[in-house]
Amino acid sequence: MGQAIRDLVDAMANPVIYFLGSTVAIIVFILFRRLLTKPIVLIGFTIFSVAFLVFAWSDPNFNKIITKGDNIPILILLSSVVGFTWLGMRRAVINDDRIARGEPTLEGEVSKQKVFTWPDLVYPELICLVLFTALLVTWSIVVEAPLEEPAASARTPNPSKAPWYFLGLQELLVYFDPWLAGVLLPSFIVIGLMAIPYCDTNPKGNGYYTFNDRPFAISFFYAGFVLFWVSFVILGTFLRGPNWSFFGPFEYWDLHKLEPMVNIDLSTFFWVKALGVPRPDNPLIREAPGLIFLGGFFVIGPLILAKTVCKKIFEQMGMVRYQVMMHMLLWFALIPLKMFGRWLFDLKYLVGMPEYFFNI
Repeated sequence: MGQAIRDLVDAMANPVIYFLGSTVAIIVFILFRRLLTKPIVLIGFTIFSVAFLVFAWSDPNFNKIITKGDNIPILILLSSVVGFTWLGMRRAVINDDRIARGEPTLEGEVSKQKVFTWPDLVYPELICLVLFTALLVTWSIVVEAPLEEPAASARTPNPSKAPWYFLGLQELLVYFDPWLAGVLLPSFIVIGLMAIPYCDTNPKGNGYYTFNDRPFAISFFYAGFVLFWVSFVILGTFLRGPNWSFFGPFEYWDLHKLEPMVNIDLSTFFWVKALGVPRPDNPLIREAPGLIFLGGFFVIGPLILAKTVCKKIFEQMGMVRYQVMMHMLLWFALIPLKMFGRWLFDLKYLVGMPEYFFNI
């Protein structure tokens, strides 16, 4: 029975199942938030998680990954994300019910209460400072520091991983050209954050937790933060092993495991596999399928959405702000598209023009 559970967990760690499962979990959490934000649900989830950790602790492969000095903070991070995500949504559900009844929000009631800075604020902060200092000292004594031998160009770690906060970018390097994954997409993240106050002019939801007042913004935040950042941290920390191959939590990290990957461009699929002819020498003709797809994706796609599912958003925002928002969203949507293309079809580039250093 124990081995069957381990095999099931390893099978669910497959990247396709893992990503789809994470997506479904977020959708279910949003749709059934009233049920899932009840305290009994969090208590049950905590008991299940602790029971699974106790069960898995005896497995040497699982134990080796979990007890690494630089992986322990990741576990604390994940538990904090789960706890505070649940708490934020619970307060949002309570506030939405209070607003529907015409009552003030939880934050509105608290703002009416005034206390002195000393001792009501400074004294608890001093106690927390002492406790956390003691905790960090104990941690530094008990947990071995994740130090390795001096760096040598002739001997690099396998796998060679970036710090946990860069694991998302390192994962993107698998699916995109370096200038896209390391420069363009991070720049779009910064530009998108700067554009939020100009694109989103909804005054509701400021200073209090809510979902009904900001459904699109909060759902997109869950997708961006939880799905494309936290899940990438989990994937890069616990599921990426030697040679950057995928491993299950209970699977031995075999240095000799190699996953053959053909890495076929979209132009090869179109000309060679579909039409049965050699790829043209002219790069513009050769990459025409990918260029047409991207043109429709980024140019025609926003126009179609403006007339259909995003008609209300288009009317509220206007052409300029709508185009800015949609192009940011479409670049965001291109990430899972490329990921599934790589996992399912070994797709490397939608457009591959090394002659012009243009690869997408």
